[in-house]
Amino acid sequence: MKLDGVLPFARLLLEKAVDQGDIAVDATLGNGHDTVFLAKLVGESGRVFGFDIQEEAIVNTKKRMAEQQISDRVTLFHKGHEYISASIPVECQGKIKGAIFNLGYLPGGDKSIVTVPNTTISAIEQLLEIMAPEGIIVLVVYHGHDEGALERDALLQYVKQLDQKIAHVLQYQFINQKNNPPFIVAIEKR
Repeated sequence: MKLDGVLPFARLLLEKAVDQGDIAVDATLGNGHDTVFLAKLVGESGRVFGFDIQEEAIVNTKKRMAEQQISDRVTLFHKGHEYISASIPVECQGKIKGAIFNLGYLPGGDKSIVTVPNTTISAIEQLLEIMAPEGIIVLVVYHGHDEGALERDALLQYVKQLDQKIAHVLQYQFINQKNNPPFIVAIEKR
């Protein structure tokens, strides 16, 4: 047996929750890899909503979607994930089956622009309100920088206090690796 790395495990969790025709959210577009992955999971009859505050992330994601010919099933918002509830159409709320966050900064981008605890936690709270039962939120936590460590601590404090009647929370990490390896927090709505 081989243990799944953090990113393959994140995708495995999403594959278990998201099917053809479902709705999913990429809360931090980055370079568009997760957007494409989710768009393939939801298929032609599904929908992906993506969020990012950086123009570079929007451009990178649009390019990747065009290459894969999946632009028709993705809606991108050039705004932060703290606007999820206000941005996702009401008719889609209650039907979201999966969401992913890659916390930290845009790979290859401006490292001074980072995700922050208050907007991330706000987005999680909104998703828990508008997700379908058994929907899953996957957070890939990159904490090898000062702001990342602060966000990690606030996020862990928040998820540990979530009522188990509302959500199950899983932490998946390798504990003997150097240089603050990323880890996953997965939240399954009950």
